[in-house]
Amino acid sequence: MKPSKSRLWLVLSILLALSHHAICARRSSSDEAYVTLLYGDEFLLGVRVLGKSIRDTGSVTKDMVVLVSDGVSDYAKKLLEADGWLVEPISLLANPNQVRPKRFWGVYTKLKIFNMTKYKKVVYLDADTIVVKSIEDLFQCRKFCANLKHSERLNSGVMVVEPSQVVFNDMMSKVKTLHSYTGGDQGFLNSYYTGFANAHLFEPDLKKEVLDSRPVPEMERLSTLYNADVGLYMLANKWMVDEKELRVIHYTLGPLKPWDWWTSWLLKPVDVWQNVREKLEESLPGTGGGRNPNNELLVKLLFLLPVFALLFCYYWSFLQTRSLCNHIRHLYYKFRSRGALAYSSVSSSTVDSNHQYSNGAQSKVPVFLGGLSVFICFAAAVASLALALAIVPRQVMPWTGLFLMYEWTFTLFFLLFGSYLHLIYKWGIMKANRVGSFASRPGSCDYDLQKGHGQKVSCDIDTCYYGLGMIFLAIAAPSLPCFFGITALFLRLGLMFLGGLVLASFMTYASEHLGIRFFLRGLEKKDIPRTNRMCFLC
Repeated sequence: MKPSKSRLWLVLSILLALSHHAICARRSSSDEAYVTLLYGDEFLLGVRVLGKSIRDTGSVTKDMVVLVSDGVSDYAKKLLEADGWLVEPISLLANPNQVRPKRFWGVYTKLKIFNMTKYKKVVYLDADTIVVKSIEDLFQCRKFCANLKHSERLNSGVMVVEPSQVVFNDMMSKVKTLHSYTGGDQGFLNSYYTGFANAHLFEPDLKKEVLDSRPVPEMERLSTLYNADVGLYMLANKWMVDEKELRVIHYTLGPLKPWDWWTSWLLKPVDVWQNVREKLEESLPGTGGGRNPNNELLVKLLFLLPVFALLFCYYWSFLQTRSLCNHIRHLYYKFRSRGALAYSSVSSSTVDSNHQYSNGAQSKVPVFLGGLSVFICFAAAVASLALALAIVPRQVMPWTGLFLMYEWTFTLFFLLFGSYLHLIYKWGIMKANRVGSFASRPGSCDYDLQKGHGQKVSCDIDTCYYGLGMIFLAIAAPSLPCFFGITALFLRLGLMFLGGLVLASFMTYASEHLGIRFFLRGLEKKDIPRTNRMCFLC
């Protein structure tokens, strides 16, 4: 029995050794690596897309290493490992600068790539970059390579580093003394690598014999092909280099990143990033296409809540007093009898041109009501848009984000402005009760569903036209650039601004008209049967 036990332990020991060797080999199969840095889950999708772009461009022999801080969740680490990243936890390196942007609080941690001495060469890429063509030739760079930006300053978003304990220790000894013009790592590196603007251009196509005959340079400049700035594209509406030769796109838009759904409607290069995102495999359940399983239920709720809210308000306003069929019949007869709707200007100081309301009623309209209605309308629109943008998750797909934004904006606006109109209507009733009712022209606010039936309604079809007009213009204004095929950012914004002016003009007219209209209806409340109610949203 003893010999058999000893053999068994020997076999187990061999298997354990082999498995440990296999794990080590899998975790570090190369002496060269692509490296990125992740401070929190906000940039997780960016790292996933970056890794996908690296593998899709043929870079399959190098390690992909992501340095993660304490702010990264365990789920994010598992997802990155499932995507093929080697996850290495690191401690944050404090930013020694007192004056700095808040988003630069941990950027000095990037300097730790100079201490990754288990690799002979690392290519560092920010999480907001994407590889569009193989960059394997970057591993031919010598000690330090970066791209020159703004004439004389290097950009730390894409760097090639030959890790060195000596260099890293030297940086740490100077980290509190060297000035940083940005308040972050990029400013420090510009001070550390003085004279970088005069460094020779990196030329990967040179023969090895020529390279060996030259002294090893301390610094080399990468061409714009390896770090194409979206900010510069935004100014010129084109790349400053041959687009077919482009290697890396860097989405340098400050706090706006390509995973923010609204950026797809502003900048054409974001389409490149979104196309790679859509191809992300389902490494963990529910993560295909860059989806977040935690957001799936939230997106469904965000879609359904406005629908239920509008249905509830519709029921509260209409179905308690008459059936849905009667309401549909009313709309049909309203259209049939009136035909095309004639709009006329209504102000707080003049009588309606079509004499819909009597002179006595018009004289009771407060002078400030028109201006107040316009102010409330625009305040409701701004508040609705701000709330919608805050509610919709940033990293949903562009079309999903756009749909949810419109749905929530329209719903919130109709509820807010509809509530205001309801209050104005109640105000008219209160004023009528105080000063006494007046006789209204028969049929001014009511309409018989059918001759001889005597059933009256109080929902104004004009309000539906105004609402549909606002919806149409609100959708058309930002859609004009896409309709005309315009990709230049400033031209897009200019066209959207013109569309916005048309929308604002229409909203001004409609809100003034509706405010006065609902107040006058309140004054005529005496003539409206109590069994009918004002439409809450109309």
